[in-house]
Parts: sequence; C-alpha cells; structure tokens
Amino acid sequence: MKPMHWLAGAAALMASTALVQAQDMATLEAAAKAEGMLTTVALPHDWCGYGDVIAGFKAKYPEITVNELNPDAGSADEIEAIKANQGNTGPQAPDVIDVGLAYGPSAKAEGLTLPYKVSTWDEIPDAVKDADGHWYGDYYGVMAFMVNKDLVDNTPTDWPDLLKPEYANAVALAGDPRASNQAILSLLAAGMSRGGTAGKDAGDKGLEYFAEMNKAGNFVPVIGKAGTLAQGATPIVIIWDYNALSARDALAGNPPIDVIIPSTGVLAGVYVQAISAYAPHPNAAKLWMEYLYSDEGQLGWLKGYCHPARFNAMAAAGKIPAELLEALPPAAAYEAAYFPTLEEQDASKEAVTAGWDTVVGTNVQ
Repeated sequence: MKPMHWLAGAAALMASTALVQAQDMATLEAAAKAEGMLTTVALPHDWCGYGDVIAGFKAKYPEITVNELNPDAGSADEIEAIKANQGNTGPQAPDVIDVGLAYGPSAKAEGLTLPYKVSTWDEIPDAVKDADGHWYGDYYGVMAFMVNKDLVDNTPTDWPDLLKPEYANAVALAGDPRASNQAILSLLAAGMSRGGTAGKDAGDKGLEYFAEMNKAGNFVPVIGKAGTLAQGATPIVIIWDYNALSARDALAGNPPIDVIIPSTGVLAGVYVQAISAYAPHPNAAKLWMEYLYSDEGQLGWLKGYCHPARFNAMAAAGKIPAELLEALPPAAAYEAAYFPTLEEQDASKEAVTAGWDTVVGTNVQ
C-alpha cells in the first residue's frame, strides 16, 4: 500500500495539471478572440447536427465570427480550397476542414495540415487519428437509403432492389463520385454487396453496378438531398444514415420518409477534422477543435445522429443522455457494418474517381 504522502502528492500534481490546462485554454481563448474569425467550409447545417454545433460555438464565443464557405462542397473541394488559398488571409481561405478518412493522410502528405492535439486526445481511438495530430476522426455513420414514401410504394431493402424496373428515374447519389467522399463510399458499399473485397475490387464492382443502374434508366444524375427528395426529383437517395435521419426530422412527414440500412454491403464511414497549414486564424481553429471534441460538441454531433469519436469513452463514463441513445436506430442495424481501412478507402477512391466517367459516363451535378 502506498503511503498517504504519495496520495497527497498525486492530488497536488492533478490539481497543478488541471490549472495548467485551464491557463492554456484561457490563453488560447484570448488569442482566438483576438483573431475574431473562424472560416469553415463544407458544413451544411443539416449534416450531423452542424447547425446546432455552430450555434453552440457562436453562443460560447460571440467575439468570434463564423464565416461559412460553400456548405455543399465535397471533401476534394475542401482540399482544393486550401491549395487555392495558400498565402491568402482573406475570407476565402478555410481555417478548418471536415473530410472523409482517406483525405486526412493525403492532406498531411501534401503539407496542407497543421498538427494539433485537443485536450481530449486520449479518448479518440488510435485507429482513426494521426499520431502527430495532423488529422483525427470526428464521427461515423453507415450508408443508407432515404426513400420518399409518397412516390415509392415498395421500399427497397437492399442494393439489388435498386436495379428493379419499378425504380426507373428514381435513384440518386448524395454527391459527385469524382469529388464527394459520401458518393465514393456509396460505390464501395454497392461493390461490397456484390461480393467485392473492400478496396479497388469493390470500387470496380461499384462502378459496374452504377453503370448497370444508369443503363437501366434508374440512375438520376442529380446530387440528392432532402430538397430534391421532397420535390420528387430524386425519390431515393443513397446517403449517410445521419443525413437521412436529419432530413426525415426536418421534413416532418411532408413527405413521409423511410430510412433503410441495406441488408448487405453495410458500410461505415469515418470523417476527420484537420486544421489548414495556411489557416489565417490558427488559434480560432484550435479553439473550434477544442469545442468539437468537448462533451458539448460531441453530444451536438450525436443529436444529429452521428456517432462521435469519443462515443465509447463518453458512454462508459455515463455522459450520454438516454434520450439521445433512444433516438438512434437499433444497435442491431450497425452490427454488420464494415469499417474500411485507410488503404482500402484510398484504393476505392482511386478506382472510383478515375473510372466514373469512362465506366458509368454520366455527369452528376
């Protein structure tokens, strides 16, 4: 048994560490407020609860203006925005990005990211963060079908269903597969449902699947979202579960929406945060990261139906309200979910982005 003076010393050390962290946070807050602005990119308010998350950050730090660029951009567009604005300190230069997992390491390799480890770093799983702090997982979801029940009598339950004649001019992706992580992983999931091995094999099979869908006249080359679904332009949208569930809430039964996790090809996708190496407001960017990875920020994402990076640690600590857990789809729906590795995502991204025009041959916009 350790002597009592050791316990007293440990308590003093903990108190000292907490004080240092508090002082560091106060210093960071002051520096961020002095910068006065945070520029984000590709954060639609109906994605992962970002509307409320941004509002929460503004309420906590009213001295910092949040400049929101191009909410509907894809991951590749975010990377290009950093490249195009190197040395630009104006409002078109993003401070932070939220991109698909495969884009984190490539952005680091190109020297586009600024390393930073948030105070809750240890609770982010090692498998979804860069050891040096250049990028770190923020949340994940699974691929789903969002269905307008006013226009679709029989709800599809699996990938082969979407090729049936009854779904003519009905099926859309939620992004351009040449630039959108969400769309790229939709093809990976479709390819996996056809027995493809995650990576290039499933990417190639996904291209074949969508070529078949396009030839059958079922594919709609329009970027699908809640608005296009409600208007009838895209009655079925292949989309992350959290986006579909958020849209269902927003539409409030007009039209009624089914959200289906397919029975095969159940694919989970992790997104990651990073700070631009050329951020005009680096301290505001770090403060934004601290907010996102705080309990408040993580619960904000969970309210938007996303499983946040610290989900397991927070659940173990009893920090997740029961009503938020009850609002999620049944846990069984996620049991078959496959988390592709970075290498598998990179291989599928390369196959899909390079092959879409030649194999499928339609412009999604």
